[in-house]
Amino acid sequence: MTDWRNEELSNPTAMPGPGNGRPPDRKAGNSVSVRFRRFAIGWLLLLTTIWVLDPYLMGWWFSASTPRTVTARGNLGANEQTTIDLFKKASPSVVHVFARGAPTASLFSGGQQSLVQSGSGIIWDSAGHVITNNHVITGTAQIGIRLTSGEFVAGRVVGTAPNYDLALLQLERPSSALHPITVGRSADLQVGQSTFAIGNPYGLDQTLTHGIISALGRRLPTDTAHEIKGMIQTDAPINPGNSGGPLLDSAGRLIGVNSAIVSGSGASAGIGFAIPVDIVNRVATELIRNGHVPLPGIGIVAARQAEATSLGIDGVVIVRTVPDSPAASAGIQGVDADGTIRDVITEVNGKPIHSMDELASTFENAGIGKEVTLTVQRDGRSRNVKLRIADISQLNQG
Repeated sequence: MTDWRNEELSNPTAMPGPGNGRPPDRKAGNSVSVRFRRFAIGWLLLLTTIWVLDPYLMGWWFSASTPRTVTARGNLGANEQTTIDLFKKASPSVVHVFARGAPTASLFSGGQQSLVQSGSGIIWDSAGHVITNNHVITGTAQIGIRLTSGEFVAGRVVGTAPNYDLALLQLERPSSALHPITVGRSADLQVGQSTFAIGNPYGLDQTLTHGIISALGRRLPTDTAHEIKGMIQTDAPINPGNSGGPLLDSAGRLIGVNSAIVSGSGASAGIGFAIPVDIVNRVATELIRNGHVPLPGIGIVAARQAEATSLGIDGVVIVRTVPDSPAASAGIQGVDADGTIRDVITEVNGKPIHSMDELASTFENAGIGKEVTLTVQRDGRSRNVKLRIADISQLNQG
């Protein structure tokens, strides 16, 4: 029987390896490791080179060295086309109003300078009447109006209605064609309707913004302490310079005159107010006919409601009466020189009155020439005073 172990041990050609009792060849393992490291380093250098050269290679291969091919757009959307048509139709009716104050002495230049304020306006009719806000022109001496044609025309004041923050101007001999605004109604407006405002915010001519009617029936005080009722609230961006410009519905009709914003920064915060066109239509007609708007009243100046409330008084505190007014003729008295309150109006025709706005509304509802009975408190005692409502717009308020 052959002894394989002896034969294997005696065979000088037997391969070394794990099963033959001889140690492995370390030189072969080291050679494989060196080749792997060289391979890895080569790939790392290649990737680094590609990463460094990538911007240059991309710029070389993909740069558009010739004009790009224009991709056909297709038709505009229906809403887009409607808005474009609306702007083309209404924008020629919007003007830029510039009002310059009286010259005043300058401490720095040694001469005189005057402040220029600007706003927007609306061409009302073919005769060249322009509607704007009263606060745009208040306290100014000269008025200039730039039309959409670029023509600059002098303007004059036909009449103002401070209680409605409206003013009517007249263009002086314009040579460009005039485009009166298309007038709508505000009585049938609904919250959620689209609104479009055109104006000159920050002096930027012919700016269009878009929004919705956010609320109706708002009340907004004016500089005369009279509140405008039925104001339109919109989130269409309105900024300084939009004052006096139109608020339009989706048909391009005038539904309001932009008048004020509520904002902590003075810029649009999505709360803007417009005077309803139904009021504008009535006021404009009165200003064209008479140069003023009849204002029902009795000729009193009242304390603010907050001041009366702080004193624990429920009613209209009379500060003073206007000379030759129905109130003065009826013996109603204002605050004494020492600050003593004399008369407080608490009722009209037996209906309790809590504020000057309620009193003004009562006079408007009754109408000029109508007789009313006031309940007046003085020194803790009440008395009834009969007087007739007058047009106080022409009274000397001084």
